[in-house]
Amino acid sequence: MSNLSASASNLTQRLMDQDAPTKAFLFVTPCVIFLYVNGVMLFTLRKKAVFQETSRYILFGHMLWVDTLNLFMSVVLYICAVSRILIMKNVCLLLLIAATALFQVSTLNLALMSLERYVAICFPLRHAEFTSFKRTHTAICVVWVLGLIQCLSEMIIFYSFDTTNIAMNLFCSRTTLFRLQIYKKFDITFTCIFFVLVCFVIIFTYASIAAVAKTAACDKLSAKKANKTVLLHLIQLGLGASSILVGVVQEAIYVYTDFLTALNVMYFCFLVFIIFPKCLSPLIYGVRDQAFCCLFKYYFTFGKGKVKPVTIELHV
Repeated sequence: MSNLSASASNLTQRLMDQDAPTKAFLFVTPCVIFLYVNGVMLFTLRKKAVFQETSRYILFGHMLWVDTLNLFMSVVLYICAVSRILIMKNVCLLLLIAATALFQVSTLNLALMSLERYVAICFPLRHAEFTSFKRTHTAICVVWVLGLIQCLSEMIIFYSFDTTNIAMNLFCSRTTLFRLQIYKKFDITFTCIFFVLVCFVIIFTYASIAAVAKTAACDKLSAKKANKTVLLHLIQLGLGASSILVGVVQEAIYVYTDFLTALNVMYFCFLVFIIFPKCLSPLIYGVRDQAFCCLFKYYFTFGKGKVKPVTIELHV
């Protein structure tokens, strides 16, 4: 019986090693491409003062920074996992804490971007007042404070009460590092609260913009574009919310399927529900915004295209 188990284990390991290059290619390639796209977009935002002073572009730039860091950390952790590299406990803690904070801040930033579109359409005369440079950065600071609450709580528990981690080096994942049940409760609680809050804000702004669009005093084209943007944010939030179910799916497939199938399903869920929404972010705003897109294409093609004068349309 032990020989059969050993043979099965060796076969599974060989199959995993055969699939590893293909999976690594499918995972790393889109991440690298969108890291480059995000990098060019961030560079573009720094080239015009108007992009650094307008609330819409400030929030867009903040989203790009957060998603870029999140993608980069995902690539690093994936490479460590594929290479079976053990990471120091404290370093792993910092990586996981940072990943959690970035994920939650990215989710909350969707609410800010939807609210900015809501103000632009529903209160156009007071848009500049409500979304001033100072207020926009204050809102971003509030989002970071909210996003760090869970992280600080987990760090306090880890260093004050958690005695389950005695190894100095380990395979870096939330499952291996955070073994106490309280971590899981914290994760589920905060994630659900943030997603419900952001979902409410996005649905409220979508409905409000749709209602205003029916009035004669509203710019129909601007309202239609704003509602499409908010709807895309809702789709993006839905993909992000699906990532909550990844943990449930993982536990189920471990019970009802073999180990190799479980790994393949976990890989698919990670790629579709965690990585893809981050790659979707630049396409929602950067490509659809005409003022930004022209300059972005110029830098993306290393200056081979033509640059049109940058004109900011308030309600894009």
